[in-house]
Amino acid sequence: MAALIRSGRSVGGSAARRRISSSAAASEAWDRSPASLGREGAAEIGVPARRGVRWVFLGCPGVGKGTYASRLSQLLGVPHVAMGDLVRDELASPAPLAKELAGIVNQGKLVPDEIIVNLLSEHLKNGEAKGESGFILDGFPRTIRQAEILEGVADIDLVINLKLREEALLMKCLGRRICRECGGNFNVSSVDIKGGDGRPHIYMPQILPPEQCLSKLVIREDDADEKVVKTRLRIYFDVTQPVEEFYRSRGKLLEFDLPGGIPESWRKLLEALNLEDPANRQSAAL
Repeated sequence: MAALIRSGRSVGGSAARRRISSSAAASEAWDRSPASLGREGAAEIGVPARRGVRWVFLGCPGVGKGTYASRLSQLLGVPHVAMGDLVRDELASPAPLAKELAGIVNQGKLVPDEIIVNLLSEHLKNGEAKGESGFILDGFPRTIRQAEILEGVADIDLVINLKLREEALLMKCLGRRICRECGGNFNVSSVDIKGGDGRPHIYMPQILPPEQCLSKLVIREDDADEKVVKTRLRIYFDVTQPVEEFYRSRGKLLEFDLPGGIPESWRKLLEALNLEDPANRQSAAL
């Protein structure tokens, strides 16, 4: 992990830059970074190949952190580290910790900092050993203490805070489904919330599975009960929102309001980060 700590910063996106930093040094680093240009663009103008971006995704359960973090990790060529997946992998293992974790997760509570940090540290060490550079974190940090610990582990470039109205979040959580065979993520809820009082209309269509996955869909345990989902949302607002201010005060926070479903939101997010997706240019429907 020492290599991660020693590396310099690299962030991307001129539109986003205006919202997260006003310093000339940060702006120069942003404009010259491979992240702002994409890998091919950096190579074309001779920018040295530096370490990958270190980005963090914040947002309530169900907002879509995993979806957008995964897409950006593929686009930028850096690992997507989903803390929820690390916890679920541990739950499925025969390790003694699994039973303790199951009791915490099934009640919709946050996993203790020590456990989360240990899981993340182990994952990053394994990734470094395999030659991985940079990362996009999804689901961590969730507390000020975790954010402080993370600062001692790696220099975070950018924190993207995905935002969505609470009623839409509840519907999305309850509608999430996973294929137990291929691991694909789908959603059977169609979110259609009228605008008003200055709020825009929100429409997010269902994300239905292919026919071969229909009979293999399962519900995550923490999404199966509306009361548990509401508890998770309440805990997020009570505990995690201060993390936003932590990064805002450091000039690293980009707040992004999801305008709708994945195709529309993905294009808007790319614009905010000043990135291009070649596949997005070929097809409007991702």
